[in-house]
Amino acid sequence: MWETGRKRTGARNRRGLSRLYREAQDVLFAHQDGQASSVVEAAGTGVVVRVLTRYTELVEAMVGVAAEAHEYLVVTGSRSREESYLTAIENAVEQQPDLVHYRVLYGPPRHTELADHLVRLLELRHPGERRNGVRTLRIGVVPQSAMEQHFVASESAAVVPLPSFHGLEGFDCGVLLGREAAVGLVQHGREALASARAVETVEAVRALWERRGGPRGQGEI
Repeated sequence: MWETGRKRTGARNRRGLSRLYREAQDVLFAHQDGQASSVVEAAGTGVVVRVLTRYTELVEAMVGVAAEAHEYLVVTGSRSREESYLTAIENAVEQQPDLVHYRVLYGPPRHTELADHLVRLLELRHPGERRNGVRTLRIGVVPQSAMEQHFVASESAAVVPLPSFHGLEGFDCGVLLGREAAVGLVQHGREALASARAVETVEAVRALWERRGGPRGQGEI
């Protein structure tokens, strides 16, 4: 009811939520106070830091978001296969034990590179591990009825791939978004995982890959 504006948040809870989310009260509760419904709406096109018109720019920006994440790293989709991008995610998980990493899958991995990546994540960090009371690795498959989403987001930046500006096929363009949009996409990922089926073992990844029809004996899985 607070989020939809049907009920106002009291002063004490506002102070607590402001500390929890490290955000000013006038931003968190603007929709309750008759202002813009969200900080993104207030910022408008200002949330777009850069339009990425080439595949090399897209990959570079996605790698940058993963490499610079310190608190949260949310990745969605089941089609990732770019080695430098997947390696950047693994490096972030390995080098920053406090980083909370969420991977939201939409069905089984489409490529062996992603299946192998999921295995490496589970080898780097146990999904039951907690830091400051929070689970720091969550991998889940959302219901099949959900429309697949593609983005990578940290606490400070996000990249959303877009259909190609140059031809019929592929997602080789995108937009680099600033903090306001990134925070919203992190929340998007957290909510998606709330309805997801957890993937917490190498065996569970193997089962997904075999369900997809991936041949046994290929790749590291």
